[in-house]
Amino acid sequence: MAFLIGCIVIFAGGALHLPMLVMAHEMGNRLVGMPMDQPMYAGMVLIALGVPLAIFGALSTRERVKELDSSVRFEISDETPLTARHYLVLAVLSVALVIDLMKPATLSFVLPGVRSEYGLDKATTAWLPFSALSGTTVGSFLWGWIADRYGRRISILLAAVLFVATSVCGAMPTFAWNLVMCFLMGCSAGGMLPVVYSLVAEFVPTKSRGLALVLVGGLGAVGGYLAASLAAQTLEPTYGWRVLWLLGVPTGLILLIFARIIPESPGFLHAKGRTDELDEMAKQYGIVQVPGHREAGGDASLATWLTWTLVLTALTWSTINFGLLLWLPSELAMRGYEAGTASGLLARSALFALPTIIVVSLLYSRWSSKWTLVVTMAVTVAGLVGTALPSEILANRTSLIVVMAVLLVGTNGMMVVLMPYVAESYATAVRGRATGLVAGSSKLGGVAIQVFAMGGLVPGLAIASWILIVPMLLAIILVGLLGHETRGVALEQSSA
Repeated sequence: MAFLIGCIVIFAGGALHLPMLVMAHEMGNRLVGMPMDQPMYAGMVLIALGVPLAIFGALSTRERVKELDSSVRFEISDETPLTARHYLVLAVLSVALVIDLMKPATLSFVLPGVRSEYGLDKATTAWLPFSALSGTTVGSFLWGWIADRYGRRISILLAAVLFVATSVCGAMPTFAWNLVMCFLMGCSAGGMLPVVYSLVAEFVPTKSRGLALVLVGGLGAVGGYLAASLAAQTLEPTYGWRVLWLLGVPTGLILLIFARIIPESPGFLHAKGRTDELDEMAKQYGIVQVPGHREAGGDASLATWLTWTLVLTALTWSTINFGLLLWLPSELAMRGYEAGTASGLLARSALFALPTIIVVSLLYSRWSSKWTLVVTMAVTVAGLVGTALPSEILANRTSLIVVMAVLLVGTNGMMVVLMPYVAESYATAVRGRATGLVAGSSKLGGVAIQVFAMGGLVPGLAIASWILIVPMLLAIILVGLLGHETRGVALEQSSA
């Protein structure tokens, strides 16, 4: 009841922001300089009351897990065929990732509008992605912990609620309030990534696990960027940049509607002693109980080095994704491209990148998980070399689309492979926190980039590309030396 009341209060608070947005649309979609009216203040108070109430209602009746029994484990038998129910869950989780990854991708499309409306210089504008990316970093760590302690499904449910609550970022008339709300929005968006990957790894059989993880991750990564770019191209010219933040309301509602379809982790249900739910899930998904692995089969120091290698890989990726790609629309605008044209070019590049998910999925599941990650990192390096080409070459739209497509293929493929690889490398008891650590690191590099940007230390596109090539090459070497193969290995056996 507390959760339901909290949700109702949040929706009511969001609705009270709508009159201000209607007035803004009638005045060219600009809110700068307009004082916040009484309904907006009342709406913010309601949201501030509804969010903790919903969190209390979701977590108060769920005892946290103290320790998972490693003597047994639960997995879907390889003899169990994937049914329509399995595919439905995978589809819902894919949509969840699209919605989640759409949030940080939207940053690159709102920055030109934010800078223009508030009359900010480039260094001051960098506070917005800094606050948002800081929020996603905190959210990744926090949500990974919640997933391990309170369950994967409840984490997704809470993230959906916060999507709706923080969508009012688009109604803030001052830049300072935009910073506050974007930080909170980032906290909600940052948690979906580790939770979804952990859950997919735990309810898909070994023979299909790699393919399912990469497909879900690939559709989420490319789909999120594509959805953000298409929304910017379609809605921003008419309704302004603020409408892109307001998309959190319908997307959050979609997740809330389909939340009941999402299953819980079987290992989590076993640890909680929720045997009735576990038995029902076993019937629906073909889950069986098998002996666990009590003894660690690997070297602890090697495991530690592998963890730091994965963190470095994620940090390197984030400096590219949230540094180079984040400022790309602004860079194109400086070169004379209109906002709609720049968004269209990036959308077409993302469309070219979309089919590569199938190739990456097949390589990861049929060839090698480790070396597929290395290949995607190498493609990213090729894209960086392309962006470092002379501006005369990139002035040609065809050349620009090709370069951007290669870079998006590499960066999207890299993240699509990295998170599944992490999810397969850690035990159930710590899988949420481990994926949260790497997912948080995949934002932390972007936070560092924005710190440099706020200090006015933003290099040109070519210089930034050459700087980023060096750590990417180092990450390729480390993954090649320290990485291990997870393809075709039982989940808990791989983590041992």
